[in-house]
Amino acid sequence: MSGDSGPLPVPLAHRVPDLGALELLLAVARLGSLGRAARELGITQPAASGRVRAMERLLGVALVERSPRGSRLTDAGVLVTDWARRVVEAAEALDAGAQALRGRRDSRLKVAASMTIAEYLLPGWLIALRTERPGTAVSLSTGNSAAVAERLLAGEADLGFVEGLDVPAGLTGTVVGHDRLVVVTAPGHPWARRRTPLEAPELAATPLILRERGSGTRQVLDAALATHGGLSDPLLELASTTAAKAAAVSGAGPSVLSELAIGEELASHRLVEIPVRDLSLIRDLRAVWPTGHRPAGPARDLLGLTRTQA
Repeated sequence: MSGDSGPLPVPLAHRVPDLGALELLLAVARLGSLGRAARELGITQPAASGRVRAMERLLGVALVERSPRGSRLTDAGVLVTDWARRVVEAAEALDAGAQALRGRRDSRLKVAASMTIAEYLLPGWLIALRTERPGTAVSLSTGNSAAVAERLLAGEADLGFVEGLDVPAGLTGTVVGHDRLVVVTAPGHPWARRRTPLEAPELAATPLILRERGSGTRQVLDAALATHGGLSDPLLELASTTAAKAAAVSGAGPSVLSELAIGEELASHRLVEIPVRDLSLIRDLRAVWPTGHRPAGPARDLLGLTRTQA
């Protein structure tokens, strides 16, 4: 069966004047002068005249009569102006509603961050954000990098921060800093008395105090030692940097920890850094968000602060 549905209707946007033209018409009606209306709207008089002519061609009726004494609306122009006023008022209501929605969005920010970033970097960024947006309430959830990705993908956070080798699947990110993982022991450990750097295979074969799988620290260490026999079974597997650091300080065994997290312990000699030959343990610190949903409002501002302070 063949049917002819006729020509497709012309979209409404091509059949009615735009808001700028309608605002100009209302200004002419109020001020009685095309020139004064143009000045109020910040456009030239030739541009205003062209906009009126285009509106008249589009509607097929004359709207404004021009004379040396000014401009006045035709009868048709009076009717169109009444209709235009309702359209502009509806647009103003739409704009006010959108501002209210933005205000509600901008009044809160949900951040998810991996442990190291949450403890050692994020506080400074959030203090700076509070200076720029004192009315924004921030909620922070912490976890390993895998948990941060899960929260973002579930819509439970507006912006996330992770450590590791790459951006988790489903997310887009940007590098906001770098961190170095350091092999450390308590001063009484035999490695602390070594005169030569540790070899990577020896590190790989030694049971260590490790972060849990899914953490950025564990991911980087796994990758770095993959060509040296892989990590041995852990001596202890702990869910936070603070717990791993405390275990290392107590003398339980060697650990691999973020340089950001152990500055105080190294300075006070409660931990000793153990050099490792030919092993890179540098990792990227990233801000991340769901792909296709660029950060907006306070999330965008926080992202900007991480870049200026990185």
